[in-house]
Amino acid sequence: MNIIAKVGPGQLVGCYLREARYEFMRLARTPAFVLPTLLFPAFFYLLFGVVLSRGVTSVDAGRYLLATYGVFGIMGASLFGFGVSVAIERERGFLTFKRALPMPAGAYLFAKLIMAMGFAAIISIMLATLAASVAGVSLAPWQWLALFVVNVFGTMPFCAIGFWIGTMASGSAAPAVVNLIYLPMAFLSGLWLPLKVLPDVISRFAPIWPSYQLSQIALGVVGGGTGGSPVVHVLVLLAMTALFFTLAQRRLAASGRLPGP
Repeated sequence: MNIIAKVGPGQLVGCYLREARYEFMRLARTPAFVLPTLLFPAFFYLLFGVVLSRGVTSVDAGRYLLATYGVFGIMGASLFGFGVSVAIERERGFLTFKRALPMPAGAYLFAKLIMAMGFAAIISIMLATLAASVAGVSLAPWQWLALFVVNVFGTMPFCAIGFWIGTMASGSAAPAVVNLIYLPMAFLSGLWLPLKVLPDVISRFAPIWPSYQLSQIALGVVGGGTGGSPVVHVLVLLAMTALFFTLAQRRLAASGRLPGP
């Protein structure tokens, strides 16, 4: 604690940024994470937004799926990047090791959040490139920028959920637990198919999922939202972020494994 207290603001910021850089590079060098995280959203977008929608309002489908598959992609980066890595590091004692280091208390979580945002930015750019070049989607400059911002900052609730999963599941079980939450949540939120073509019961319960709330913001940007105030969607997402982050933090604090001095 004394060491951290003597570090100047510039050095403190440097600690956070270095930790974030190392975390991003670590996962970027992990093919089992980076390949499905980056390629699956692009592949599904090409399949459903371009190939299977040709001749039938393909531009509208391309615009809709640009928004929803962006949410789908950043969910994967956040849930797996946080949930699986925290579970493995907790199980292997890495969090205990981090706790013994003279590093800022929030650097560990900050690094993982920036990592998820970095991959979200890459996914957003990849999908935007495919939408504009292959699917014929045309948006105003502010819409492209707004969709990018929604995707990047939309990682926060899913990072919090992944963090909570990482404190609960073992390292070997975490991937399965994440998939059991990730894939059903995507389907039940209308990310793969519009809610209007799904059973009515799914539409009625869709608002309970953070992926639905975020997708409504993204769809509102591209002109395909089904209604609802963006402010309400943002407030719901912030509440979910705070809830799951608090649950995860309390669990780690109770076990004495929360990183930081």
